[in-house]
Amino acid sequence: MPTTQDLLNRLDDIGHSLKKSGHALALIGLGSVGVETERLDSYSDLDFFAIAENGYKARYIDNLDWLSSLCPIVYHFRNTPDGHKVLYQDGIFCEFGVFEQPELRTVPFGKGRIIWKRPEIDEMICMPSVVSAPIQPPDVERLVGEALTNLYVGLGRFWRGEKLSAERFIQHYAVDRVLELAQFIESEKAVRKDVFANERRFEQRYPRIARELPHFVQGYEHSCESALAILRFLEHHFDINQTMADAIRHLSNKAI
Repeated sequence: MPTTQDLLNRLDDIGHSLKKSGHALALIGLGSVGVETERLDSYSDLDFFAIAENGYKARYIDNLDWLSSLCPIVYHFRNTPDGHKVLYQDGIFCEFGVFEQPELRTVPFGKGRIIWKRPEIDEMICMPSVVSAPIQPPDVERLVGEALTNLYVGLGRFWRGEKLSAERFIQHYAVDRVLELAQFIESEKAVRKDVFANERRFEQRYPRIARELPHFVQGYEHSCESALAILRFLEHHFDINQTMADAIRHLSNKAI
């Protein structure tokens, strides 16, 4: 596995490569190689934005020589219109986007760290204009209702023989609502939150609720058991409509 210093060195090398390429403006590190380097470890990947001169975006997306010149690339694919995921021969994994400067005004991202930039480029280029899409304010009644109906629909899918869909509704969608409800149950620990993925570092942010997660996510054949565990959790912490709870329990217990 690469060391944290290997990762930081590679990012610096990518900055030097962009500088030599002739039509790049900046390199912005994101996530654990951005302003959150205290999270960096051997399992981290390099998330970054390369900023190109107007009209040169395609050059950096279509030709990865600015990356492969540093170390052989053993796998890559274009995962978005704006960039690639790349695995280097030495085990360093990258996910990046290439943007022209005007595009950054409409791209949501967390505050980044400038790895390299041309002198004339403003330091504020690493600050997002759009942090994320508008977020619906947390509403306990709505979140509990979504969780309960996810359980109910998922159990119906299970008995119809659609076990994969059942697993998604119960062990993913309903659990996502539980994660959103966590703030109303347990005080969040002072761990940096990912505004784009609520499940990130959940175990560190809400350790007491996290101990329940193995009961909520029991696997493909155990959606009914998972649904019962989620229902019991919701009943313990919130006022639950008894008719809906009874319907969920009835469907769950058919398999147990």
